[in-house]
Amino acid sequence: MAKRLVAFNHKGGVSKTTTVYNVGWLLSLRYRVLLVDADPQCNLSSLLLRDDFEKYYVEEATRLHNIKDGVSVAFSGKPTPIVPVNCFSPRRAPNLCLLAGHANLSEYDAALTFAQSSSNTIATLQNLPGAFNELIRLQEERYHIDYTLIDLNPGLSPINQNLFLNSDLFAIPTNPDPFSIMAINTLKAILPRWGSWKATALEIFADSAYPLRPGLPRFAGSFIQRFNVRNGRAARPYRDNIAEIKSGIVDDLLPVLERAGMSLPTELYPQHLQEHGYCLAEIPDFGGLLPKAHVAGVPVFDLTDTEIGETGVVLEGMQEKRDQLREKFTEVANVLVALLNNA
Repeated sequence: MAKRLVAFNHKGGVSKTTTVYNVGWLLSLRYRVLLVDADPQCNLSSLLLRDDFEKYYVEEATRLHNIKDGVSVAFSGKPTPIVPVNCFSPRRAPNLCLLAGHANLSEYDAALTFAQSSSNTIATLQNLPGAFNELIRLQEERYHIDYTLIDLNPGLSPINQNLFLNSDLFAIPTNPDPFSIMAINTLKAILPRWGSWKATALEIFADSAYPLRPGLPRFAGSFIQRFNVRNGRAARPYRDNIAEIKSGIVDDLLPVLERAGMSLPTELYPQHLQEHGYCLAEIPDFGGLLPKAHVAGVPVFDLTDTEIGETGVVLEGMQEKRDQLREKFTEVANVLVALLNNA
């Protein structure tokens, strides 16, 4: 059975999509990987589909092959089962499969809210809480997936709750700013409440056609991203916020997650991860590599020298940054694989 990681933070602008895209692409060099775009903004789908993005949603061959239409039979009450849809794979990453997003996915929030609070007393709603899990399971089965990464929108919607709870691990992307610190405080209340709901719901929906995925998601760690570097470390304005995010996770969030059964046993976290405040990686701004990566349609660490398109010291500087980012994401991918295999 494929293992699932969800990137979640209800704060926007913390590079959730970038995290899923980069980690997923790197993992696909060794494994079969499914990327699930559950954000109605569809930024992950746009990154992978590129120039074909708009065409994908209007052409007959592809327009119904997305996360919303994949579960539509359940949400429209049709007496037909959920079936897998086709996934898109980029040429440079053939082992990477995209379950495309949909701009109107949030239309299902109201029905899912009602279903998840109905205690299974309304027959027409009993299959909705497990519908997304079933679609993803079928995609994993069809494409022989090893690891699934899920990108959520910034919010506390029922769909976010559902997909979060149908994962094995969750990572929290952050930025080194006061709002990310505030967001961690909110997650202390929200995540245990979601976990408590699932503990009850597993039994309530056990006999549904589409049951929930067993167990609770466990905390994998955080990402701290989008900051400038000076002399090999984060520039001074960011350092205090980075330290506060780490202490907020270690001192405040993690104890709450432990009590809620939403963390791994301490001994399963690598020592270096514990020593660095459960931060999976500190990832600075991509700088001049980012627009070049968008043009090439690949992550920054997969750019060739030709695609960088510079010479002399400028090329050398970009090569060094590209290689550093590749090493950083490789380390993160290795840690996540180990954690996922123990989840």
